[in-house]
Amino acid sequence: MTQRASQLRNVVGTFDEVASDIDAFCELEAMAGPEDAPDLADERERIDARLSELYKETLFKGQHVDRPAIVTIKPGAGGTESSDWAGMLLRMYRRYAERNGFQVELLDAVGNQEAPNGVDYAQIIVRGPRAFGLLSVENGVHRLVRVSPFDGQGRRHTSFASVEVMPEIDDTADVSIDPSDVRVDVYRSSGPGGQSVNTTDSAVRLVYKGGTPDEIVVTCQDGKSQIKNREKAMTVLRSRLFEREERKRLEEQMKARGEQKAIEWGSQIRSYVLDKRYVKDHRTALMSHDPDAVLDGELNDLIWSGLEWRASGGEESSGE
Repeated sequence: MTQRASQLRNVVGTFDEVASDIDAFCELEAMAGPEDAPDLADERERIDARLSELYKETLFKGQHVDRPAIVTIKPGAGGTESSDWAGMLLRMYRRYAERNGFQVELLDAVGNQEAPNGVDYAQIIVRGPRAFGLLSVENGVHRLVRVSPFDGQGRRHTSFASVEVMPEIDDTADVSIDPSDVRVDVYRSSGPGGQSVNTTDSAVRLVYKGGTPDEIVVTCQDGKSQIKNREKAMTVLRSRLFEREERKRLEEQMKARGEQKAIEWGSQIRSYVLDKRYVKDHRTALMSHDPDAVLDGELNDLIWSGLEWRASGGEESSGE
């Protein structure tokens, strides 16, 4: 809370500074001659840039926007092709993080024997300014259309993968976990990580029952320390329980208001059509005609557009 209050004070302080700069600019403009035009143009550009940053601050909603983001990627039906697509998404978010100076920690990854760069499951934590606030708009189903490199006849394939994004919730949050509700399994890592990982029983699986019919299963097998893997798995479990309670709370609020619209956590949000050379976000209708750049982590335009869409409560557009 103190960190958030400090950030809000900084925003208010920046607003006051920009307001003062605008007043000063108007006075200068009124007195300026033709020879002052270049300086005025530079000052206007500087003020516009600061206004743009202030506007972006208005797009972040919720108390957890500053938390690290836990990103989980799962391939849909489609076997090798979908696993390869999930691997491409994993690389895309890693490259996005690198481009923005964020840190990425791999929690778990299960490879696919048929797709050398593919994954059947992957989970990372992204740490950096506004990490969850930014990546939260990536939550949903991502669709790939391409001529498959795994099809000997060169046919066009459509693949799906889900991306789940939730905030990392630390042990100071009000999330109660009864140890008797958690079963802890340890096993030998099967994911990528080299011999130091795969030769010890360092991987940890937590199975949470918690008096509900649906189990929550969390795994972590990145490091060679069983203790650290267990700590990381507990962090993910805590975050997943928090997310479940938040979802229940939102559903109850919507029901109380008489709203019938479903909360869609897994709806298709974006298509990457490689043979036609475009990426389209179905919520904002924003298109990029450089899919290679997008898949290499150039996501800023798509993410900021998604944040604007969410802030305005816009309607989703149709797909291809």
